[in-house]
Amino acid sequence: MNKPKMIIFDYGQTLISEGVFNGEAGTRAVLKHATKNPYQISAKDLEAFAKTLNKDIGRYDPDVRKAPYIEVHNHIFQNYLYEYYDIEIGLSPQELEKVFWDNAADKKLTKNIEKLLIYLKEQRIRTAVISNISFSGKALEERIHTMLGENEFEFILATSEYVFRKPHGRIFELALRKAKLSPNDVWYCGDNAYYDVLGSSKMGMFPVWYRGAMEDHNKQVPEVDCFTCDDWDELIEYIDKLA
Repeated sequence: MNKPKMIIFDYGQTLISEGVFNGEAGTRAVLKHATKNPYQISAKDLEAFAKTLNKDIGRYDPDVRKAPYIEVHNHIFQNYLYEYYDIEIGLSPQELEKVFWDNAADKKLTKNIEKLLIYLKEQRIRTAVISNISFSGKALEERIHTMLGENEFEFILATSEYVFRKPHGRIFELALRKAKLSPNDVWYCGDNAYYDVLGSSKMGMFPVWYRGAMEDHNKQVPEVDCFTCDDWDELIEYIDKLA
């Protein structure tokens, strides 16, 4: 095996660990900006309704294999959620999602990710991101650039902007076309054995299963050959051996 020409990363629990997602806290922060709430709907009520909508969409099924291959953009979801109760928020869609996301999820860099990105730059290995995410591409880019200001990602693909979500081959294919590389020149790093490891492997990429930010990686096991690591230092050592 040769060194990759590019490594593409997943976002959540791969580049950045977000911990436990608290949608009610995010909604509570958004409601502070409400200019109209005629039924006095609480954050708890809205979060319960949001979970019902997500179930209707097919999101967050415990069996990842049943999850849809199509992504619903957060701005569209927000429109339905708040207009259903005739709630008006004095924020733009972009501001609303930022307030929600900042309050719903903590964020911290995964261990040694900055070291890895510096190493890849020194090795002249290109980098990029593909994330299964309903938040807008602009919000994802801002979050990544805030946390990883020195990154040199050539592109950051949020599935909300491109219809298809991992493990569908279309989103990986788009990345390959943007990079102008063949699959065997690209590695893909992610924490999810199904979306990330299996999805990228089916497209001919070499998958890296990162477990360092996972709460319980024993619940999912890749069905294909991959490199497994719990610390990004391990990936550096692996690439060094290839070099």
